[in-house]
Amino acid sequence: MSDRTIWITGASSGIGEALAARFAQEGANLVLSARRESELARVAQRCRNKGLSADQVLVLPLDVTDWDALPGAVQTVLDQFGQIDLLINNAGVSQRSLCVDTDMSVYRQLLDVDVLGQSALTKAVLPHMLARGAGHIAVTASVAGKVGAPLRTGYCAAKHAVMGFFDSLRTEVEGQGIHISTIVPGFIRTDIARSALDGDGKTSDMEDEDIINGMDVTDCAEVVVKGLNSKKREIAVGKGKEMAALWVKRLSPELLFRLARAPR
Repeated sequence: MSDRTIWITGASSGIGEALAARFAQEGANLVLSARRESELARVAQRCRNKGLSADQVLVLPLDVTDWDALPGAVQTVLDQFGQIDLLINNAGVSQRSLCVDTDMSVYRQLLDVDVLGQSALTKAVLPHMLARGAGHIAVTASVAGKVGAPLRTGYCAAKHAVMGFFDSLRTEVEGQGIHISTIVPGFIRTDIARSALDGDGKTSDMEDEDIINGMDVTDCAEVVVKGLNSKKREIAVGKGKEMAALWVKRLSPELLFRLARAPR
C-alpha cells in the first residue's frame, strides 16, 4: 500500500483507528474521517509517529449521514492526493435493546448511519474509480450481517442490508477493475458496546463480556489488511464461537436459530 491513498471512515477509534495505524506502517497516504475531529487529530499523530509525513495524513471530519457534504469531501481528497485507491466504509453504530423497547427513531438512525451513509459515500467515490478503471471499496459489515442476535434487531437489519448492497455492487463493477470487500468481524475488543444505542437512542454504556473477551483490535487489523492486500471478497475476522456461527448458519440454520435464542 506504499504511496496508495486509503480513505477510512470511523477512523477515530476501534477497528478504523487500528487499520489506520497498520496502513501507516506500509507508507500509505491516509484520509481519516469521523465526526470527532479531536480524536482524528490524535489518530493522525499516531500515524505520523509510525513514519508518515505530515502531508501523507489528511484529517477530514465527516458525518456520513450528511449526504450534501460528501461530494465536497471527495473533491478535497482528490485535490490533496489525486486519487482514491481504497475506501474503507467503517463508520457505524450498534444497538443494545429489545425490539419491544426500541423506538422507531433508533432504527432509522441505525439504518441512516450503518447503511445509507456507507452507500452514499460509496456512490460519491465510485465515479472516480470507474473513470480510472481501478479502485477498491471495502465495508465493515459484521457476523451480525449474517446471523441474528438478541438486543440487536436494528443493528442486524442494518448489517444484513450492508452485506446485500455491497455483494450486489460487486456484481456490477468487478468487471470494470473495481474490487469490493466485505469485512465480517466477530467480537473485537473495541468500545462498540459502550457506544451502542439503547431503546431511547441514548448511549447504552454497557459492558459486553463477549467483546471484552474478543479478538484484540490490532490483531483484527492485521487480518483485515492482509485480506485487503490480497483483494479478498469477504474477510471474516474473529476468534470466538460467533465465527463458528457463520458455518452453522450455512449448514444447519435450524440449529443456529435454537442456539441464538435469547435466554428467558
